[in-house]
Amino acid sequence: MKMISISMASCLLLALTACGGGGGTQSQAAAGATPDSPRTATELMSCGLPLRVTSPPRRAVSMEQNATEIMLTLGLADRMVGTAYRTDPVLPELKRDYDRVSVLAAQYPGREALLAAKPDFVYSMRASAYAPDAGGVRGDLAKLGIPAYLSSNDCEDPKLVPASVTFEAIFSEIGDIAKIFGVQDRGESVVAGLRERLDAAKDAARSGLDKKLMWYYSGTKTPAIAGRGGLPDTISGFLGAGNAFSDLAQQWSEGSWEKIAERDPDVIVLADLTRGGDGDSAEAKMRFLRSDPVASQLTAVKNNRFVVVPGSAMDPSIRGVSVVEQVGKGLRDLYG
Repeated sequence: MKMISISMASCLLLALTACGGGGGTQSQAAAGATPDSPRTATELMSCGLPLRVTSPPRRAVSMEQNATEIMLTLGLADRMVGTAYRTDPVLPELKRDYDRVSVLAAQYPGREALLAAKPDFVYSMRASAYAPDAGGVRGDLAKLGIPAYLSSNDCEDPKLVPASVTFEAIFSEIGDIAKIFGVQDRGESVVAGLRERLDAAKDAARSGLDKKLMWYYSGTKTPAIAGRGGLPDTISGFLGAGNAFSDLAQQWSEGSWEKIAERDPDVIVLADLTRGGDGDSAEAKMRFLRSDPVASQLTAVKNNRFVVVPGSAMDPSIRGVSVVEQVGKGLRDLYG
């Protein structure tokens, strides 16, 4: 999540075993570890830079949790020499495979640590992973013969970032990674399972509920909340509700409780983060909300209208469909 301070005067998963997406992680690895068929080099554009992979990578590094979980869901643990930046417990069905892969750093590995792993492919869903003081600029990695993929949701150049997050973009990214590693069949199976669940969640949603949701990520004095264009905004509309701060231009912004009180959202969706910072866990957020003189007067707080989701799931990832399911169920439980 990237936060930008502005005035507020105007803000998966994946139990694939249970939803037609395939077996557990052991069978995933068996199905996904071997390329589907011989092929020529994979060439595509990634956030404005050409990316060329001459053969399926064997020593890949995922730079943050959402990229890690996509790779593990595709059965690629045996092709990974490192992971980094885990913000939440890894999905239970992926934990056994996750534990087989070396953790290079608690946050982003520096360039030296990354190169020491001798990667032949690097993948991140966050541009900050490729900062000069992190893993290094993608162009520089390419000069060393290391292709580096970046999600279209967080390109280094903001002009290349789509105006809004879509599930189709998430599915397309899963397809890109599956193609790069030569496991297209597995990628298609994963996406088909996610599409099936998304359709079911939409059918179960109460159309026209039209409640105002506030997506609260972190912080107490200056809370980080979801604005326009991010995954929370997309999910709010998908469920027939509304994002109380969809007029804010940034996907994530810092605001004040006085301005939030003016909007008085009906429901607060809480990110449950395990990193231990100010207002990170859902429990810490609720304690603050109930004790703060301003926040405690919000309608949602007075009526205990909270829905809790994993913090990492508020960014585009393979967990996105599960957030639709969780928030949809939460709204039905709150409003009948």
